[in-house]
Amino acid sequence: MTKYIRRAAALCAVLLLALLVNATRVQVFQAGAYDDNPANRRQTIARYGQPRGDILVGGRPVTGSRDSGQQLRYERTYTDGPLYAPVTGFASQVYGATFLENSEDGILSGSDPLLSRFPLWNDATRAQNPAGRVVTTIAPAAQRAAYRGLGSRRGAVAAIEPSTGRILALVSTPSYDPGELSGTGKAVTHAWKRLNGAADKPMLNRAIRQTYPPGSTFKVVTAAAALDAGVVTDLDTSTTSPDPYRLPGTTTRLTNESDGCEDASLRYAFEWSCNTVFAKLGVDVGLSDMTRTAVDFGFNDRLRIPFSVAPSNFDTTLDKAQLALSSIGQFNTRATPLQMAMISAAVAGGGSVKTPYLVERTTTRNDSTVSTTGSRTLHQAMNPATAMRMRELMTDVVTEGTGANAAIPGATVGGKTGTAQHGIDNLGMPYAWFISWAQADGAMEPAVAVAVVVEDAAADRGDISGGGDAAPIAKAVMKAVLGF
Repeated sequence: MTKYIRRAAALCAVLLLALLVNATRVQVFQAGAYDDNPANRRQTIARYGQPRGDILVGGRPVTGSRDSGQQLRYERTYTDGPLYAPVTGFASQVYGATFLENSEDGILSGSDPLLSRFPLWNDATRAQNPAGRVVTTIAPAAQRAAYRGLGSRRGAVAAIEPSTGRILALVSTPSYDPGELSGTGKAVTHAWKRLNGAADKPMLNRAIRQTYPPGSTFKVVTAAAALDAGVVTDLDTSTTSPDPYRLPGTTTRLTNESDGCEDASLRYAFEWSCNTVFAKLGVDVGLSDMTRTAVDFGFNDRLRIPFSVAPSNFDTTLDKAQLALSSIGQFNTRATPLQMAMISAAVAGGGSVKTPYLVERTTTRNDSTVSTTGSRTLHQAMNPATAMRMRELMTDVVTEGTGANAAIPGATVGGKTGTAQHGIDNLGMPYAWFISWAQADGAMEPAVAVAVVVEDAAADRGDISGGGDAAPIAKAVMKAVLGF
């Protein structure tokens, strides 16, 4: 009898061991596969089972959570949703997440292990951390000034702190309310179809995901390349620049909107945006040096701020005629507004291009810091001496040239206007550009660099200009940052 009891006990021990081995296999070795199985809704239910963490602007949350009482319990809410949509993006139970809602999802959903003091214990117990918070670099006054300035027009604004790369404003219009995509009802599906089918593309983030021909604002790059290469050594010496200028190897003649461009000095050509002077300068500098300068300003880079930015383009294989057009911001040269703000910031910052960033820090729910973003140099775009001369040229544009509408009493303002042609045979409505920087009188360094593009400027085609349509918007943003 004892022998049978021992055999039964041994069999029970083997069965218990088998159960433990199988439980270990399921819960440890195959846990990831089960978690990632689309049929497993446990993670999705848990994800929306607690309020989502907040995104902060100016120390205040611009997001929230609402208890829907449904299986996917908490839905995302937004304060001033259209104003901050290019920053926050949306978080939808149906359509996923974009921008900060996506790139910082680990913090905002509570799934980031850094939110827990004992992450291994949480892994073992399958416990969920309280959601954290994301603190942005956005200046609320600058964001509002940019949004009001654009109004009902299609366009975008990007503003950067030159010394650090902190993004102070990121606006795209028309915009949309990301709260319309929260939840699981039919209204969400209808909103998605309506927003994606709209002709004016309200969900397109024009500040970072749309590239435009930069037109004459690109002449900042060409002028810097010419000065660094020694093609121009004196801002006030006449250049050898015919008007009109025949593009090399073609019969096409390039002309100017302004008078006095023939053999104009770099200062005059920059103030009055002489196409002929800068097209020839680009050819004289050469493809190698022009490409190197454009790349050092950030062209052809793939940036993350922390979400991805569309690369701005400067072709590296051009003939001389194409190089001439590229040097005045036409042909295949294209840039995001953020890239053009980086160019202006480089001039204001002594030639150094700082990596732009949007997240100051992430924290736990109790405001303990999880991670911080520091300033770092992306490239040295030009010599500091060249940057000083470029600051002088950009200041002259505002005090003497086409950028007078950006002048701010009590501050030094530098700028560059641009009107970019596009479309078949350049028949599309021109884009109005303005890039600038501002330094308050008595301040140690410039506080802000701005880029504005307006797609549908409110004027007759022949009257559209960066100075008339985009400069007043840049001025409002700069005043907001300076506190004027």
